[in-house]
Amino acid sequence: MSDEQLGGLDRDAVRKLLLDAADVAAAMTLPRFRANVAVDNKLADGFDPVTEADREAERVIRELIASRYPEHAIIGEEWDAKATGSRFTWIVDPIDGTRAFITGVPVWGTLLGLMIDGRSVAGLMAQPFTGEVYLGLPGEASYHRGTERQVLRSSPVTDLARARLTTTSPDLFLRQGSDLSAQWNAVSRAALTVRYGLDCYGYCLLAAGHIDLVVEAGLKDVDIAPLVPLIVNAGGVVTGWDGGLAEAGGTCVAAATPELHAAALALLRG
Repeated sequence: MSDEQLGGLDRDAVRKLLLDAADVAAAMTLPRFRANVAVDNKLADGFDPVTEADREAERVIRELIASRYPEHAIIGEEWDAKATGSRFTWIVDPIDGTRAFITGVPVWGTLLGLMIDGRSVAGLMAQPFTGEVYLGLPGEASYHRGTERQVLRSSPVTDLARARLTTTSPDLFLRQGSDLSAQWNAVSRAALTVRYGLDCYGYCLLAAGHIDLVVEAGLKDVDIAPLVPLIVNAGGVVTGWDGGLAEAGGTCVAAATPELHAAALALLRG
């Protein structure tokens, strides 16, 4: 059945594409996980790792999208963008958390999202080693593992002093054009506890009610856009530090409640 919130696309077809993409990507990533794959560095003055698993997973996802929606645009982490002039754009990060992937830590995930006119409307994070899938569509956010299905709901926490906070690394706030560590320190000192190194998994745990706040900087569009529908449809709020859309990347603050989001933004704005 077509869905106005999905630009007239069939909701079940969009859901099936997201889930099928998780399966085809897993066939490329899972056999290479903890298998000592070769690692290339995409940066001359830093470390931005990429592996054969990244490239091959994105390749098969792109092929799947093109087979079902050949007129749609595609933006990916590892291959050139496919521009078609369509208002529909699929955004792909085949392995979000490649550092975790190459060190054997199962908090990486395959991200795939659908944007319409620049706004994220559907998205998925799949972690094939644990068998978990987090799925967001208009009006719904769900967790899948084998035959298990759960509705996702963010926590009711509104107070920073009670918030379980995460970021991938405090180094994120030192890699920008300006030093953002003071803002990060203000939020982290106000929170109940802080966990590091979760990459995309942190946002999923927020949607599931286990994490209350995620603060990051230096994100690419592929890092965050597929996760926006999951967070929002679980009841959370996600924006840039300026309060604007998160889809384009850069700084990001995701919170379980509007009140917690406002409290975090107040500190991040100095």
